[in-house]
Amino acid sequence: MFENFFPGIGPTRELSLRVSSATLVRVLLARPTDGEPMLALERKATLHEGRKGQVVEVKAQPFGGALRIQDLGSLQRILGDFHFDGQESLAEQDFRIFIRPSDWEAVRAFCLRHFHSTKDPILETDPTRELTEEFADTLGIGLKQDQYTYRAVGAVLEDHPTPTNNPHAMGYSTARIYRIFEARILDAGLASAMIRNSESCSDHDLRMLAMQNLRSGGAGRANAMLTLPFKDLSAAYRFTPLAARNNPISFHDHQLDETVAAILDGVNVLKYLRFSNKELD
Repeated sequence: MFENFFPGIGPTRELSLRVSSATLVRVLLARPTDGEPMLALERKATLHEGRKGQVVEVKAQPFGGALRIQDLGSLQRILGDFHFDGQESLAEQDFRIFIRPSDWEAVRAFCLRHFHSTKDPILETDPTRELTEEFADTLGIGLKQDQYTYRAVGAVLEDHPTPTNNPHAMGYSTARIYRIFEARILDAGLASAMIRNSESCSDHDLRMLAMQNLRSGGAGRANAMLTLPFKDLSAAYRFTPLAARNNPISFHDHQLDETVAAILDGVNVLKYLRFSNKELD
């Protein structure tokens, strides 16, 4: 696939800018009881070691995940050397890499150029794999292709790097670029299961499950669905002060990751630059 190129791991003096490219999916469903549009998010409980001991953070975020680089040689020919941010990213060829800061514009153009197709041979821009994996994590089911439809709706760019909380690269400046999709759940039975999971598992329950996972030899993590009324959520963001939309917000007593704003049409966010599908063609 490529010659004499073996990407390393971690930052160096030259390779100091981290770039993360991922899919984010706006998962919509109709509440079976009344047809109310609902947004489904992935709710994650993660144990952290804090100064005062163990803390379990619960946060809801859009479904999706890092793009896979399917042809490392194509990126290497543009950048020369680059490193992955960790062993896991290297093994999966996830688009979480360290580059020279001067190469950011080239990487940005590379991603936007390959976003135009969901069957791109260079970047995995199709959200199917991530959706399948994350529905298995949250619901314990195998998501079937006839249960939903999806379409690409644009891209969002976080052009000004900010420090990451990713444990593999804690504190390093990271530029982010997202391919945005919308998925609609067609299966009423699946929609009901998603809502039941959301309503039956509180954030407290999820924290307890994360601690149980730790005692069982795991990393201290647990996952569940969170389904929220889509119109009310969109309105809450529009009423949130513009500067505050750059950060996580609380809605219905749940902490929502700042990336939730990225998947909401008509919600302006200072740190995001949005591209329509037409602009990507």
